[in-house]
Amino acid sequence: MTTADDYVLQLAVDRGLLGAGLLAAAQRRSAEHTDLTSPPPSVTEILVSDGALEPQALARLLAGEFAMPFVELDGLAVSGEALNALPRSFVSRHLVLPVALADGVLQVALADPLDVATLDSVEHVAGLRVKASIAAEDEIRRAIARFYGQDTAHLDDLLASAPPPRTPLPPAALPGPPAAVAEPDSADKDAPIIKLVHSLIHEAIRRRASDIHLEPLEKRFRVRYRIDGVLLEVDAPPKRLQLSIISRLKIMANISIAEKRVPQDGRIQVTLGGRTLDLRVSSLPTAHGESIVMRILDKEGLRLGLPELGFLPDDQKAFEHLIASPDGIMLVTGPTGSGKTTTLYGCLHFLNQPDRKIITVEDPVEYQLTGINQVPVRADIGMTFAAALRAMLRQAPNIVMVGEVRDLETADIAINASLTGHMVFSTLHTNDAPSAVTRLIDIGVKPFLVAASLRATMAQRLVRRVCPHCAQPCTPTAKELQLLALAPAQLAGATFRRGAGCPACHGTGYRGRLGIFEIFLVNDEIRGLIYDHVTAPRLRAVARRHGMRTMREDGIRKILAGHTTIEEVVSVTVGDAR
Repeated sequence: MTTADDYVLQLAVDRGLLGAGLLAAAQRRSAEHTDLTSPPPSVTEILVSDGALEPQALARLLAGEFAMPFVELDGLAVSGEALNALPRSFVSRHLVLPVALADGVLQVALADPLDVATLDSVEHVAGLRVKASIAAEDEIRRAIARFYGQDTAHLDDLLASAPPPRTPLPPAALPGPPAAVAEPDSADKDAPIIKLVHSLIHEAIRRRASDIHLEPLEKRFRVRYRIDGVLLEVDAPPKRLQLSIISRLKIMANISIAEKRVPQDGRIQVTLGGRTLDLRVSSLPTAHGESIVMRILDKEGLRLGLPELGFLPDDQKAFEHLIASPDGIMLVTGPTGSGKTTTLYGCLHFLNQPDRKIITVEDPVEYQLTGINQVPVRADIGMTFAAALRAMLRQAPNIVMVGEVRDLETADIAINASLTGHMVFSTLHTNDAPSAVTRLIDIGVKPFLVAASLRATMAQRLVRRVCPHCAQPCTPTAKELQLLALAPAQLAGATFRRGAGCPACHGTGYRGRLGIFEIFLVNDEIRGLIYDHVTAPRLRAVARRHGMRTMREDGIRKILAGHTTIEEVVSVTVGDAR
């Protein structure tokens, strides 16, 4: 037993928390340990396992003795910013947990108030000033598992001997089907690199990540998961294993491991818990090695109805009426990652009936939808959006979805299709809904064609949902209410909620995402303005006069209903504050 342990346990005896006889007996048992294959248990471990010493009571005693804050970690919410300050390997090794980060000060919880060396290491690793608090050791272990994920193994032990890379695969002339992750053969079952790569993928799926990022930096190999749109750094393997891990992933994705100079794309198929998932793999050469990003696509998890997308009942009714039009074009706009494709799939799922023929052209086909003809773009053989769309129209579809309007040729064919009895859905990159009109005109579409064909445009963003498992009522500050410019009448029936943090949401307080929308309907007045080639601000002003809600206003409705928080809506609608 160390001097520090001796002092702490004697303090527990002096304060009446532990009997002197129980302490002496535990010391004897620790000294009499004879199993040479395992280290002797500490006196504290023996006392806790026997029920003679309560960890939380000991932590409270130490906090009071050393005038340090005591913190209960079970049920505590910790921000992703604080968790990113320290990597998984560090917190596991030193048994310390980042609790909060504010004004350049990182608050951490540890079990031993005398462990000054750990606090010095935290300051060095995080590059921040540190404020220490005391928590029970078992709560710290549970919190590390909850926030950082289960520790699969001690990496340096697991990966002591890495297998050599296999023979490089020749580059494929054409992209083929995704490579399936099969059960390793007997010779490979214990290969550390294979086990590590599989554990990284399975942990990401378990935590509902949408992307896995493996990024070679100058002195380390960083691994991050994107969960509900936010990147969270997780325990990373040593830098020395970077090449082996990347080679293994490229083999699984059926792309060449010999080619390291140009970007490459591939696919991996995994089965977990009876679910089949596709991983879209992208490799990109960087200054310190190849960066790998894997996007996780759950084919079975996309059967979303319009309510799951985030529509409130009144907007959903209007949107259902809009997309059921027999012809015209409907555009969904927003930046990359704002859920445009998911919204279009939700529309197709709603419209998919036996009496309708639906054809899509996508780059690539991310999710396979039953009963819908999906055509992948293959630019290398001339199968562009425009070429595919032109061929699709000869198949006599009722509904057409074009993954994205990228150029004048595609836009012209899509608009002409909408004018000849087809309902066309597509996406466009603009910041708000009215700007889609000026964007179409800017790429060369005639204003009279836009005015005749366009039924509506809808801009959207994604915000995180309050976790339903730990949601609790909260009261916004006066500053937050002022920021949203809420009227007293709006506050009358408001239900402000915030997640406290729980295992289901890994302590973030959020679980899943929903959309906030801005629906720009093209009526007769707006159609005349489009024909006259007016600016987007003028179109926006007229649409507002006809009742269009902005994304900020739609987000406020979802804040008042308790679906999301003020911080989330403000963070994605900054440009809409006016």
